[in-house]
Amino acid sequence: MTGAQLAMASGALITLGLVLAGWRLVPAAPDLADVVDRLSPTYSRRQRAVAAAPVTGGKERLGLWALRHLPPWVWGAIPTRELALLRIPLPRYYGEKITFALLGLVFPSLLTLAVGLFGFQLPVVIPVAASLALAGLLWFLPNWNVRDDAKRGRLEFNRALGAYVDLVALERNAGSGPRQAMEIAAGIGHSWVFRRVGEELARSRWSGQAPWDALTELADDLGVPELADLADIMRLSGEEGAQVYATLRARSTSMRTAMLTGEQGKANEVSERMVVPGSLLGAVFIALLVTPALLRLLTS
Repeated sequence: MTGAQLAMASGALITLGLVLAGWRLVPAAPDLADVVDRLSPTYSRRQRAVAAAPVTGGKERLGLWALRHLPPWVWGAIPTRELALLRIPLPRYYGEKITFALLGLVFPSLLTLAVGLFGFQLPVVIPVAASLALAGLLWFLPNWNVRDDAKRGRLEFNRALGAYVDLVALERNAGSGPRQAMEIAAGIGHSWVFRRVGEELARSRWSGQAPWDALTELADDLGVPELADLADIMRLSGEEGAQVYATLRARSTSMRTAMLTGEQGKANEVSERMVVPGSLLGAVFIALLVTPALLRLLTS
């Protein structure tokens, strides 16, 4: 870098330090959305989850520092349900966002330095603009990863939930009580879905909460309405003594039908997308067959 570029970079860093110091000293205005969220009934549960999350790595420590010191508006819309479904604590999520953003800021500068070793000098505007653009792009990368993983997780959850509803129906038909049927059915499976439901039912037993209320809260936290439907059915069985065997079997059948319809729709979309490549491949094959004959006609 030239002397002018070093002077510009030094001035930018000094200005950034002064701005951050002044921003830290200015009293912050409370965020209305954050205040309302703190008054919500589920806020204490999320805070307990954050406090109970183990801080084992540098990302968690960095995220915990950011959670305590940075204002809420910096993070934008937080995928709370997706994080709850994947069991990713907020400190780790914040730490990943900051880590990716720092990598985006540093990588173009390192690349410019490496290019400068070979005698190529770039204007200072290019690495600065590239650093800001890459940092902004990588800042949202954890959001996309979390939403993509949560989409697959919800699909797996619904598949396992269909089997769980069938097991609950069989236990109820065998004479087990509502809570007992739900707990026994949760203990049969070994997937993470069964373990998650079993943990929530065990927590409700020790806290004295009705199991269907616990599953309703879990469904709201994870964004899985099918689990809330099961909780409503079991509430009728537990509070009003309704016979729910046929209802549960019908519900499990409808869930499997909906999943099968969704898979068929995805298969149809893939088939439609393959029409164009298949047509192009056929056109290329026909061209390979016809080209020698055309060349012979043109040269004869």
